Amino acid sequence: MAASAVLALLLASALAGAAAGGDIVHQDDQAPKIPGCNNDFVLVKVQSWVGGNEGDEFVGVGARFGPKIVSKEKQATREPLTLADPIHACAPPKNKVSGGVLLVERGKCKFTKKAKLAEAAGASGILIINSGTELYKMVCEKNETELDIHIPAVLLPKDAGQALRSLLTANTSSVGVQLYSPDRPVVDTAEVFLWLMAVGTVLCASYWSAWSAREAVTEQEKLLKDGHEVSLTVEGGGSSGIVDINVISAMMFVVVASCFLIMLYKLMSAWFIDLLVVIFCIGGVEGLQTCLVAILSRWFTSAAGSFVKVPFFGAISYLTMAVSPFCVVFAVLWAIYRQFPYAWIAQDILGIALIVTVIQIVRVPNLKVGSVLLSCAFLYDIFWVFVSKSLFHESVMIAVARGDNTDEDGVPMLLKIPRMFDPWGGYSIIGFGDILLPGLVVAFAMRYDWAGKKSLRCGYFLWSASAYGTGLLITYVALNLMDGHGQPALLYIVPFTLGTLMSLGWKRGELRNLWFKGEPERVCTHQGYLQMAKPPPAAAAHDDEDSSS
Repeated sequence: MAASAVLALLLASALAGAAAGGDIVHQDDQAPKIPGCNNDFVLVKVQSWVGGNEGDEFVGVGARFGPKIVSKEKQATREPLTLADPIHACAPPKNKVSGGVLLVERGKCKFTKKAKLAEAAGASGILIINSGTELYKMVCEKNETELDIHIPAVLLPKDAGQALRSLLTANTSSVGVQLYSPDRPVVDTAEVFLWLMAVGTVLCASYWSAWSAREAVTEQEKLLKDGHEVSLTVEGGGSSGIVDINVISAMMFVVVASCFLIMLYKLMSAWFIDLLVVIFCIGGVEGLQTCLVAILSRWFTSAAGSFVKVPFFGAISYLTMAVSPFCVVFAVLWAIYRQFPYAWIAQDILGIALIVTVIQIVRVPNLKVGSVLLSCAFLYDIFWVFVSKSLFHESVMIAVARGDNTDEDGVPMLLKIPRMFDPWGGYSIIGFGDILLPGLVVAFAMRYDWAGKKSLRCGYFLWSASAYGTGLLITYVALNLMDGHGQPALLYIVPFTLGTLMSLGWKRGELRNLWFKGEPERVCTHQGYLQMAKPPPAAAAHDDEDSSS
């Protein structure tokens, strides 16, 4: 399980910073803006009507030129749709268009020329069918003049345009369309629930990590009381299955995660998504199994304490054997039906279980390691969300999180909630790394507080958890201010979390202890252990004689 936890940490690091809401307004500084051609690129809904009945809805992108498209459906007038003749609309239409929307194909002349000719023919708008399935930004050339265009122009992907064309050729009834570009709500409930989910996951994982550490200390104290010689180190891995991160591994996590992210970006395809689904299911099964066994062992103590040897797996408790089939079936059913509307619930359950389990197993031993880990992740996040645009012409992190070049809604290493009150639909997402990496530091703070028997107010956990929640909240504020463009969440989370811990530690005079030792000073109260810890009197006297000589 420890190896799986490390692999899960790498996968989470690769998708740190993938907090996104979906792009509706596209700011593009590379596309020239000139008078009469300075609109933002906005997604536009094209609602079709056949014989007075509501038909299919399509999505296109508005042009740089022309008037701004209305944002409310009530304000959008229903206009008749007419197929252009000639189809490319690079010459005046043979028939006058009495106030309808003209459907044309892309090619053979400029977008602006098509719009001017359509407006001169009396059209109230123009829909241009792209030559491919992607959305293309319609711009003006720098030397263009006379751009006083008064009708909206919308580019449709090829499949949507062909569907509208089929309606015109196959139906004797009138076909009409409505064009409008609704605004997103200022705050969507999905972001609120996603924030609660992320913060709640960190709190639960931190509590479990601190509880496990306290159980280990209690067990050790019992052994000391009985006269057994044991080490005071309780978080050093070994048979306990706990993995402590050091400075080198903290830096290597980010290096390996970068390589993994590039591999995801270059190999992103249907078969690679299937591979990621398999990996996620394996990690999710182990995480869900570990969480369920930990919870159910409180009631089924005999089943949790009885073990049987299983080939290739070693000793496994009867409770684990009883829970495992359910976890496997749960993950397999999600993998099969993951594109169904409510599959996100199962994905979030598996993801949360995996994150909680990893935080319980992989631990930050002190603030020094935690600072190196989060600082590297901070730089990594900024580079792959923002700087990578100049190298790859798009944000690599966001492209991977969206699952570009596939039919999926995104890679599975994400928590997501559907935007229920958003007219555009879609999902609000957050990468595992934005929860797991800061969660390791918050869990360290809680273990430190419990080891030092500190109260909530006098400890570090409450303040670090609050700082994490505040940083994540600011991420969503920035997400809305940037019109849904993906944000590097660690850009906001890391300064708040690390800054709070370091400031409190410096103010209380415990920063050195937090930074290097990672645990408060403890005085051993067991006389038996003190006798074992001291050297024998004869040996001590011999040492004194040697030192005096």
